[in-house]
Amino acid sequence: GDRMWHFAVAVFLVELYGNSLLLTAVYGLVVAASVLLLGAIIGDWVDKSARLKVARTSLIVQNSAVILCGILLMVVFLCKVQLVSLFNGWLLTVCYILVISIANVANLASTATAITIQRDWIVVVAGEDRSRLADMNATVRRIDQLTNILAPLAVGQIITFSSPMAGCGFIVGWNLCSMCLEYFLLWKVYQMTPALAIKTGQKEDEQALKQLNIQKVLEAVQKPSESSELVSGVAIASSVEKKNGCCYNITQPFRTLRDGWVAYYNQPIFFAGMGLAFLYMTVLGFDCITTGFAYNQGLNGSILSLLMGASAISGILGTMAFTWIRKRCGLVRTGFIAGMAQISCLALCVVSVFMPGSPLDLTVSPFQGLTSHLMGDSSLPEANPTTGHSLITQTHSFINGSTSAYEIEEMKPQVVSYLSVSFLFAGVIAARVGLWSFDLTVTQLIQENVIESERGVINGVQNSMNYLLDLLHYIMVILAPNPEAFGLLVIISVSFVVMGHMMYFKYAYKTLRSRLFLCFSSDPK
Repeated sequence: GDRMWHFAVAVFLVELYGNSLLLTAVYGLVVAASVLLLGAIIGDWVDKSARLKVARTSLIVQNSAVILCGILLMVVFLCKVQLVSLFNGWLLTVCYILVISIANVANLASTATAITIQRDWIVVVAGEDRSRLADMNATVRRIDQLTNILAPLAVGQIITFSSPMAGCGFIVGWNLCSMCLEYFLLWKVYQMTPALAIKTGQKEDEQALKQLNIQKVLEAVQKPSESSELVSGVAIASSVEKKNGCCYNITQPFRTLRDGWVAYYNQPIFFAGMGLAFLYMTVLGFDCITTGFAYNQGLNGSILSLLMGASAISGILGTMAFTWIRKRCGLVRTGFIAGMAQISCLALCVVSVFMPGSPLDLTVSPFQGLTSHLMGDSSLPEANPTTGHSLITQTHSFINGSTSAYEIEEMKPQVVSYLSVSFLFAGVIAARVGLWSFDLTVTQLIQENVIESERGVINGVQNSMNYLLDLLHYIMVILAPNPEAFGLLVIISVSFVVMGHMMYFKYAYKTLRSRLFLCFSSDPK
């Protein structure tokens, strides 16, 4: 259900707002900013709460938010014309805000689920066996990629051959049913692994409680004087009052945020994590920006779902490559090799910018779409007619579902050549092999090098770093939302990927020195 929603929300927002990527960029901006601010706090909550409670709460909140957001989108699709005419369109704007806000809550809950299951539970289940941990990480990622094939494929066909409203209804029904099954499976894993019921923090608290009880017994035996008891009682009371005070409670989230970032900076895998984060400053992924651009280039929902399926297959190959290379070259070297492979494949994306059919037009200001909105242009944005694009469809017929699939195909942008977009997606899909191998490498480095009591908060900060760079890429698209500027965004994206792998190289070389280049060494690192 989460993968269906991740794919469909981008298509829904593009269809709601016409031929512009602006609304999808705003959605991505809100999501990235929220995880950036709350990532450490979510991770700290994961560390301090019981594992089953965290999994249950995040799962229920995530699925409930998706269901509610899907119902709201169905209402907007059905009543778009009426909403536009009410209160000068302000009611429709409120609906947009609600959709983005509720979808953001779903994403935050999904972040908590990912931290607790993929970064904590899996380490406990694997125990001390690093090879088993690597295999389990790869297996979980393969399952994730398989859902990336099946989920978009199903919902993409429904959107293309039926209507967006039908796609929303399907997602709502699926999440309602899958929520119960997901929780049952998590409960079974929890029951089969007794170690999940105990956390390091809980063990330390029990030991501290025992020591406190021993101290109380000794104090009772020694019978201290009345004056010393009074002084001790005043000190304890003032300490409790300070911790329970209003100001202390209000500033607690800010201290958690600060401590989390400081702890992340002091980790030995800091540069490896930063290298992974820099890979998020890109438009070369199957997020709402790339999906919206492809839709603008004339690719329908069915083709996009097939491309996402191909991307998932490439990701599965990446997980297989990770396990094979790690056994022969070691974990650190695997990340270095994966980085080189990803950069090589992304060269195709740079080539696509200059191929026939590319919308790149340096004579058009990249900020033209933004300035038209800021100057109060209320009409839906239209692409420059010289590029061969036209408005996808009239908004009211697209929303209320009265437009047939044949009519939608007739109203798609007329693209001169698909050569450019073909090179673009060929590079993106091929690069997924290196991307997911690198992602698994950094994930396991964090799992192996971070202590259990800090596992949640460090992974929360890592997610915040990822979304910080993700936030920058959405800001970049908001500033230059025109398809004519997308080629420039591609070049900037590849540059950030290169810088990310340079950071990882710094970590790898510091760890292995000259042994880094002994690719088939027996060294486990």
